[in-house]
Amino acid sequence: MNGFALALVVAAAVVHAIWNLAAKRVGDSGAPFVFLYYTVSALVFGPVAIVLALFDHPQWTWLLAAAGTAVLHVCYGTVLQRGYAVGDLSVVYPLARGTGPLLSVLVAVLFLGEHPGWLGLVGALLVVVGVLVIGTGKATSAGIFYGVLTGAMIAAYTLWDAHAVTALAVPPLIYFGAGSIGESLLLLPTALRAKASVVALWRAHRREVLAVGLLSPLAYLLVLYALQMAPVSLVAPAREISIVLGGFAAWRLLGEAQAVRRLAGSLVVLAGIAAIAVA
Repeated sequence: MNGFALALVVAAAVVHAIWNLAAKRVGDSGAPFVFLYYTVSALVFGPVAIVLALFDHPQWTWLLAAAGTAVLHVCYGTVLQRGYAVGDLSVVYPLARGTGPLLSVLVAVLFLGEHPGWLGLVGALLVVVGVLVIGTGKATSAGIFYGVLTGAMIAAYTLWDAHAVTALAVPPLIYFGAGSIGESLLLLPTALRAKASVVALWRAHRREVLAVGLLSPLAYLLVLYALQMAPVSLVAPAREISIVLGGFAAWRLLGEAQAVRRLAGSLVVLAGIAAIAVA
């Protein structure tokens, strides 16, 4: 992986950890919270996508690709928020971020014909092992379940997005903007049925809604641009440096326990990131 692609991925990891901390602070908010932050993203990036598309040569395949990512991201957002309602950040987050790259690497190697090299694969394995050290232990079965399920959603949208911005050549900003509009529209019926909850969440957690709605797209776009310069089998695990930051935030800011074991896992993750960087 070249240095600029790695820098994009590391920046995305920092931003990603910050918005997940904000989402965890909201807790048991479900689909209404997810609708709010996807709507913020749509209001900011949707017009950008439309303007850029007017000066480009959009294809119907771009719209289909955006629809696919919208469905996958709605599933991801709702499952993740449920995980934060029933489990610790230091369990759900690392399990989700570890399962995702493991599945992404397996699919990319087995079905997409990518060959990241032995050092890249060793790095990916170290990332997964470190995440498991951090995320297991005294954890609720529900938290573990939703963490792993979120990881499966991450693998699905990572592979789909990689296909969209490479094989289909969809410009990342147009792709994300159209996808965010789709995400908001998909959740609109649920939001209308829970209008009181949506209004209450906005009043009580406006800062968190704005943080997730703005920072989540930023992290996501950085990864999309990195995917244009490096294979998904390296980008997917490299972005998981965010779990080191997330674990630290869970310990220092949320007061979650088992800091020593999770720090050890973080060091394993860092070793994996180093291996990926030189692969």
